[in-house]
Amino acid sequence: MILKPWLAHFLRLFFKHLYTTFAWAYDLVAWTTSMGQWRTWQSAADHDRLECPILELGHGPGHLLLDFHRRGYQAVAIDASKEMTRIAARRLRRQGFQPAIIRARAQRIPLSSDTFANVVATFPSEYILEKETLDEIRRILQPGGELIVIAVERITGQGIQDRLADWLYRITGQAGDPGDQWKEPLEAMGFIPKLERVRLPRANVLRFRAKKPMS
Repeated sequence: MILKPWLAHFLRLFFKHLYTTFAWAYDLVAWTTSMGQWRTWQSAADHDRLECPILELGHGPGHLLLDFHRRGYQAVAIDASKEMTRIAARRLRRQGFQPAIIRARAQRIPLSSDTFANVVATFPSEYILEKETLDEIRRILQPGGELIVIAVERITGQGIQDRLADWLYRITGQAGDPGDQWKEPLEAMGFIPKLERVRLPRANVLRFRAKKPMS
């Protein structure tokens, strides 16, 4: 029990560096720790056809943004990591797309107000519920627009690898029952929140929706 907080701290620090210093290894680590399920979980963001234009927060290595472009969506993405910005831009160019990518923080989005029909974030850290972030999301969403956030509730596969992944995600705080606390900051900013549980073959994924009122 004494080791658990230290281990959790170490793993969180590791994942932080994975997004910057070791961004080149992100895909491999994400695939390994999720037992190959990461991209399947991410696809839950597009379960229903999204309205355009779309803004992706924290695009990472650019897989979901590439999916959006392949579907013909009008999509823009931001990320604070210069390493991830470079990786994502290169991925899109290799597939023949001109990347609409901006290096910026979610707490200060350099885009016009009332612009986007959907804002999407997959597996974000705690920043997503910060007042500054939600204030910016509300500003850039069109009236009636919606924020969609994807997170992992738990890995349900019964194999040894799945059980190990479930333990890893829980100890680092990347999975678990969200309770009702997530609603409070959204409601305080005027959003209309809704939680959907998506059952996948080896995991249960959470899809948070937060609609901006029409007026």
